[in-house]
Amino acid sequence: MATFESRPSTSCFGPGRVNLMGDHTDYNQGLALPMAVDLGVVVTFEPWEEERVNISSDAYPGEPASFPLDPDVESIPDLEPAWARLAAAVVSLARPEHGGRFHIASTLPRGSGLSSSAAVAVAVAELCGVDGDALVVARLCQAAEHRIGVPVGLLDPLVCAGGHAGQALRIDFASLSTRSVTIAAAVECIVVDSGQRRDLRTSAYATRVAECEAAAAVVGPLGLATDVDIIGLRDPLLRRRARHVVSECARVDDFAHALSTGDLADAGHLMDESHRSLAEDFEATTPVIEDLTGQLRSRPGVVGARMTGAGFGGCIVVLAEPGAFDPASLDVPAWRVVPVDGTVARRDRG
Repeated sequence: MATFESRPSTSCFGPGRVNLMGDHTDYNQGLALPMAVDLGVVVTFEPWEEERVNISSDAYPGEPASFPLDPDVESIPDLEPAWARLAAAVVSLARPEHGGRFHIASTLPRGSGLSSSAAVAVAVAELCGVDGDALVVARLCQAAEHRIGVPVGLLDPLVCAGGHAGQALRIDFASLSTRSVTIAAAVECIVVDSGQRRDLRTSAYATRVAECEAAAAVVGPLGLATDVDIIGLRDPLLRRRARHVVSECARVDDFAHALSTGDLADAGHLMDESHRSLAEDFEATTPVIEDLTGQLRSRPGVVGARMTGAGFGGCIVVLAEPGAFDPASLDVPAWRVVPVDGTVARRDRG
């Protein structure tokens, strides 16, 4: 039997997420089309006998966290440093057999809207031995986010756990069913970092969730509503929020078809429509995002560009003809991204 001293450390890659279509639809029982990407985090775990967990991160040198293997749930939202709270919440739910040391290294820019939090959560869950399919893992990671006060939906952890190489993941949040959508070779996806940071705990994200809940109290789940249903919303603000969700859900399947068949013109048009809805009806963009999106759309070879993720800063996803767009030509960080397997998909492949 191996001693703790002889047990090797293990590591897990948690992919980031780029949402191609369907933002703010997951917590409304709607549709979305994200993909797990090759930017992400590598979490390493070294077991030890002590019933305690330490966490460190390359992004926060000199700020390690330490807590009991079975932490008091009420203490997690106050754990310092704050960046370690999510990993602690995952550990508290996963209840690993042994304590140990976690270390996080990342190629994802923090606060950029590429789901660095879900990437960390699914990787920590995998290292803690959480069994089950992608939905099981995603639900645990969502519960961990809720435990630290962030009311996220299932989109990010579900694709970070269950994405597939070469494909986007079409998710129906009413039925929690998924299917893979092949991305045609005739298109490239590029992520552009606006440099404008946001934190879901301090942005207007929770306000938008509450506004959607208020609209749903009148017309039912917005992801299942129709244009006719939302006419009955007398509050013009709630009507705009609902209109975004209804129209965004309708765009998801149209976009999936265009993407899989290589119809770049239609895909680009749908991306532009989505961004306009996020800006005008949902008010989730910013002047920085608007200006950069306009610049990107004007570049040769770009067929569409839109905010990706929860918004209020973060990144823009660009759809372009292969080879037409050099990310290095921009004054801000940008990367070509490709869809990769999520944590559970890699485990299932052995």
